[in-house]
Amino acid sequence: MLNVTSDTPSIRSIAIIGSGLAGLTAGILLGRKGHHVRVFEKSRGPGGRMSSKRVSGSSADIGAQYFTVRHPEFLAFLKAYAGADNFAPWQGRFGFQGEDKQWQAFPEETRYVGVPRMTAITRALSEHVPVTAQVRIAKLERVGEQWRLICTEGNDHGSYDQVIITAPPAQARDLLEASGLNELAGGLGHSEDSILACWAVAAHFEEAPSDDFDAMRPDSDVLYWVANNSSKPERNDQGQWWVLHATPEWTQAHVEEPAEKVSEQLLAAFYELTGYQGAATDAVAHRWLYARSVQQEQPGYLLEPGLGVGLAGDWLNGGRVEGAWESATRLVEALG
Repeated sequence: MLNVTSDTPSIRSIAIIGSGLAGLTAGILLGRKGHHVRVFEKSRGPGGRMSSKRVSGSSADIGAQYFTVRHPEFLAFLKAYAGADNFAPWQGRFGFQGEDKQWQAFPEETRYVGVPRMTAITRALSEHVPVTAQVRIAKLERVGEQWRLICTEGNDHGSYDQVIITAPPAQARDLLEASGLNELAGGLGHSEDSILACWAVAAHFEEAPSDDFDAMRPDSDVLYWVANNSSKPERNDQGQWWVLHATPEWTQAHVEEPAEKVSEQLLAAFYELTGYQGAATDAVAHRWLYARSVQQEQPGYLLEPGLGVGLAGDWLNGGRVEGAWESATRLVEALG
């Protein structure tokens, strides 16, 4: 039965493009207001950059490594809709390397991860909103007071009163321009330049390649981040899976290289960093074209109220995981 709250002025049909944290948050909050919501996702399932990759006998978090909480409301939202059993603090040892090559501990802070993988959070959130997967929306067509959604296959996926786009800025711009929404596309400004690419490698070791820290931010031209994924709660791996992230500069210089060669080079840098004399027993590479947002002054969300089209995402609100939730929350409030 439709749940219409007292502050719902009218029931609307709303399409959300993208099933990362921003899209799912918007869908849940709008559903609470009584609106008809559907989320469209181009991949096989929800997650966005909070995703995990299946590897031999396990999975590895190759996108967002953890998240922190500044707003109590964010934690309350996750407990209510993702469930307290689907995320937990990562009690790892975190270290960063200064320019003098000396190591220091990260500041004390609670860092959360999905359990038993990062996607557990978005999978749980997606149970509260209808999601149509493996459909990439290519353009919006104005039909009267509504928007008709057309996918890359040319199929009609229905008409909606409002549309929320939570795709990365380059993809959002393409969609807006294909829909004739050039003014809103222009409002993205230099947002595309604020999204950095990243090569990620998940590598398996029979024995611990490093005992110093569970997660490290090295002073390196190649490696931006390395972490023992198996040290996260409830991973229960045989041996250890480590995740290596390349620096944005290195990624940009090698963005078109074959995955196998990328794995070799990141592992070589990892061996040099740790002094490990063994070798990985397995390695899987993944290229993120839209991996990490540069923290800069951002509007939080974008909205063209006259047309009923809005944009939300972490790239509009500080680049943090929590920023995606806050961006969607603020956009939903602005929609009324």
